Amino acid sequence: MATKKKIIIDTDPGIDDAMAIFVALRSPEVEVIGLTTIYGNVYTTLATRNALHLLEVAGRTDIPVAEGSHVTITKGTKLRIADFVHGNDGLGNQNFPPPKGKPIEQSAATFLIEQANLYPGEVTVVALGPLTNIALALHQDPTFSRKIGQIVLLGGAFSVNGNVNPAAEANIFGDPDAADIVFTSGADILAVGINVTHQVVLTDADRDKLVQSNGRLAQYLSRILEVYFSYHCEAYFTKGVYLHDPTAMLAAIDPSLVTFTEGVVRVQTTGITRGLTILYNRQKRFGEHTEWSDKPTVKVAVTVDAPSVVKLVLERLMES
Repeated sequence: MATKKKIIIDTDPGIDDAMAIFVALRSPEVEVIGLTTIYGNVYTTLATRNALHLLEVAGRTDIPVAEGSHVTITKGTKLRIADFVHGNDGLGNQNFPPPKGKPIEQSAATFLIEQANLYPGEVTVVALGPLTNIALALHQDPTFSRKIGQIVLLGGAFSVNGNVNPAAEANIFGDPDAADIVFTSGADILAVGINVTHQVVLTDADRDKLVQSNGRLAQYLSRILEVYFSYHCEAYFTKGVYLHDPTAMLAAIDPSLVTFTEGVVRVQTTGITRGLTILYNRQKRFGEHTEWSDKPTVKVAVTVDAPSVVKLVLERLMES
């Protein structure tokens, strides 16, 4: 039997985070060795609570949760929190009781470094929120970029409008400075942006399948999805929801679901286009030295097998 891929999920749960976490826990190809938490859909304290809660729902309280940063890499405290998308509690305004579990003593960055040292080249980080924890790990241990196996991140809006403003996607906008550090770190990176995830839609009919399923996790998600569907109806005039986090998760689990291009990615950190991700596709060799010169390349997803992603999400969530 093939060795399971070890993954750490860096997450800000979040309704689609909940789906992605459940998909990972139901995927025989991977072993989830930890969750690290970050602000984004909710503040970090609530992200930690939600991560512990979701592991309890899934019956996987053996998996450690390490709490991440409460501020940006530049110590910024004015955070953009997307509770209007996911509900005040991040999980569809269901107000679930507090989890029994507690996070481990280690910070998220320290946990990431420790696991990369324990299993050099074997750990994939699936980053579903702003990239502060990853950037902190790189600051604390410059060898982290070589020891981590891969970073699959949900982030960026490559050649399309963003979802925070026309320039920026939410996770990158959450901490553009951290994102630029990660993109230029030399780590093996696959970025899955909203140019790809907006192709992957869970429809009303798909939601009905979850509702009618006997699967415990499907039933749980049926409860929390209403807020998410309402937001998409108002913001995008659509009767479905984008599967951002599950798409990134499945790209980490089965890379054949996406195709990618390769180039240098830089992030705009100031001004009206703060959070903009720009891919240098290297089709032209510029005569002058630029901010893209001599930087390591990353992989950026350009297409996705959307029907297969939706099918896999439904299959894994509807298992009893």
